[in-house]
Amino acid sequence: MVSGSDLSLPQGDTLPASPSPTPRVPRTVVGPLAALTATVLIAVLGWATPALAHHVLPPGIPSTSAAQSQLNGLTVRAKNSGSGYDRSLFPHWVVVSSPSCDAREHVLRRDGHTVTVDGQCRATSGRWSSEYDGVWTGNASEFDIDHMVPLYDAWRSGANTWSTTQRRNFANDVNAPQLWAVTASTNRSKGDRDPSQWMPPRTAIHCDYVKAWVNVKHRYDLSVTSAEKSSIQNTINTRC
Repeated sequence: MVSGSDLSLPQGDTLPASPSPTPRVPRTVVGPLAALTATVLIAVLGWATPALAHHVLPPGIPSTSAAQSQLNGLTVRAKNSGSGYDRSLFPHWVVVSSPSCDAREHVLRRDGHTVTVDGQCRATSGRWSSEYDGVWTGNASEFDIDHMVPLYDAWRSGANTWSTTQRRNFANDVNAPQLWAVTASTNRSKGDRDPSQWMPPRTAIHCDYVKAWVNVKHRYDLSVTSAEKSSIQNTINTRC
């Protein structure tokens, strides 16, 4: 983490007599100068440290009131057995934007900082933050793209009746808060579990996490279990 330095002279010290005394730098000027320096570094060098770079969230996360309304409207029922599920039934990482960017590459460009890509849309440099655990990286290959509502959970919540096109759209939706760039460890820790079974270790993201979960289930008319809904409601009440 990078913090600004206090560049002013110590308060209360007396400068020795000198024919040309060094003028004291007003404390009120130092802050803006430090901020300007940081801004120039980011703009000119294309670099930002975690302390200076803001976290970027996926699009479409609703307000708390909207999420509450969407949660209230979700169908509550037990998950189906999952019979017939196969990950290949959700074609994913298809091309979603130019130039030939698949959904993973699109998310890395969308949610990263100062990202550069090669001619095949692969990230060659940049900075990314994992909202689940607060970890930063400069190596895109270290991050997974997590499906907020896992494919298997979606299958057990209604996607088993969808067409292949619907499942493809769900698995590659870059306009909803469905795809998150996160550390591989948190993605794999989460697995296929819903908010009643797993929450990110970084508590600061809990509110946005459950609002994103609710929004995705709302958009795709997926059901929630009673325990799932109760857990989400408790998080909205205590974290939002």
